[in-house]
Amino acid sequence: MHDTARFTLDPAFTVGTVDPRLFGSFVEHLGRCVYTGIFEPDHPTADEDGVRRDVLDLVRELGVTAVRYPGGNFVSGYKWEDSVGPAEERPHRLDLAWHSTETNRFGLSEYIAFLRKIGPQAEPMMAVNLGTRGVAEALELQEYANHPSGTALSDLRAAHGDKDPFGIRLWCLGNEMDGPWQTGHKTAEEYGRIAAETARAMRQIDPGVELVACGSSGQSMPTFAAWEATVLAETYDLVDYISLHAYYEPVDGDVDSFLASAVDMESFIENVVATCDHVGARLKSKKRINLSFDEWNVWYLSRWQERATTFAPDDWPQAPRLLEDNYSVTDAVVFGSLLIALLRHADRVTVACLAQLVNVIAPIMTEPGGPAWRQTTFFPFAQASRYGRGEVLDVRVDSPTYDTERYGEADLLHATAVRAEDGSVTVFAVNRSRTAPLPLEVALPALGLTRVVEHSALADADPDARNTLDEPERVAPHPVGGTALRDGTLTAVLEPLSWNVIRLA
Repeated sequence: MHDTARFTLDPAFTVGTVDPRLFGSFVEHLGRCVYTGIFEPDHPTADEDGVRRDVLDLVRELGVTAVRYPGGNFVSGYKWEDSVGPAEERPHRLDLAWHSTETNRFGLSEYIAFLRKIGPQAEPMMAVNLGTRGVAEALELQEYANHPSGTALSDLRAAHGDKDPFGIRLWCLGNEMDGPWQTGHKTAEEYGRIAAETARAMRQIDPGVELVACGSSGQSMPTFAAWEATVLAETYDLVDYISLHAYYEPVDGDVDSFLASAVDMESFIENVVATCDHVGARLKSKKRINLSFDEWNVWYLSRWQERATTFAPDDWPQAPRLLEDNYSVTDAVVFGSLLIALLRHADRVTVACLAQLVNVIAPIMTEPGGPAWRQTTFFPFAQASRYGRGEVLDVRVDSPTYDTERYGEADLLHATAVRAEDGSVTVFAVNRSRTAPLPLEVALPALGLTRVVEHSALADADPDARNTLDEPERVAPHPVGGTALRDGTLTAVLEPLSWNVIRLA
């Protein structure tokens, strides 16, 4: 077996155009994502609306687009009316999903204002509660949010200080309704019916809304694929997307399998595409359902599951520290590989949301009253969002392989390439070997490229290195020397266990 990884890039062979929504994120009322994360009125950097400016700067640098809200599991007990009107009059509620007390101090209007502060690229992606509520409440929320004026709810929005409608185009029809943990969990038949009814009604208000039906909460769910097929049989002509959720962590210390997590993610995407297209064929429909991968990340879920059994029945704290995973270099390399998986399927995955944005399994961390900083995973996302815009080129790697317990034989190289409008190309590549550098050769004779603009890598002699409150800048990408482009061939050496961004012009 040769030790060099190779692939060819040709402008005639493409996957699809990257939808900006691929770089979405997710804000849920969970732990400290909102309170002391985004919103902390007493913080030294807080603006007039209580939003932390230091966090806002990092969110802009991260480059997020669509921001899904308000959950997640939280949405299945959410009363949207609690989150509007004078903040001091809003009710406190028990949040069953995360065993917390929700103050509703940050609500719908504050969320929209937060997005506007991020910039025009930040788009609302609103979830409706189909767990404890249904069609009527979804319609009320839609009218309050989007109708211009002259009705009870649109005039109420104006009375609350928001004269202009929020213009929410993208809506999730519930969250993880296949999951027994979900408040209001349903069978596929039950959910398919309520999703269809809600979609039909929402389209009567606005035929142009874009709707996401709940797919499976993971490929390992016992109902996987059958759930999608049943739900889409009810909703195929009424929705635009079906959702996918996936989180990865090393199981029993098996780092080699963890590094190949994207093998599972890509098979998940391809299996959902196959299921969607099967239903479309059965219905003789020319329509194509796209995928909304609206929760993905590295998440040490087993730690949360251990903790979730220890709640005191009468303890319902406000904004407790939950799911505050601190990410290592190894985690960031896997995270980068997951981004590559999404880009490699940009023809069908047209929405994706990194879960979540601040503090909760997040690329940005904060301390109450203190600083905000970038986790290791911040860098791959920021680079992909910045340089991963344009046409994804078809990358078929010829790579040395290694054996994993969970996924069998896996390529040491995981890669994709995106060609921008100006003809420049960015190669994103991960070396999954923990010990050996990986030589890379890319043939690109037809692309008219002449020089390497930059080769940056996220890697470290200590694979467990991480950024913390005490050492917030311990890990960052560094420039790589020796990468060359000669006679239409790119040559580079990828450091062991590394995420690489190679920009060519």
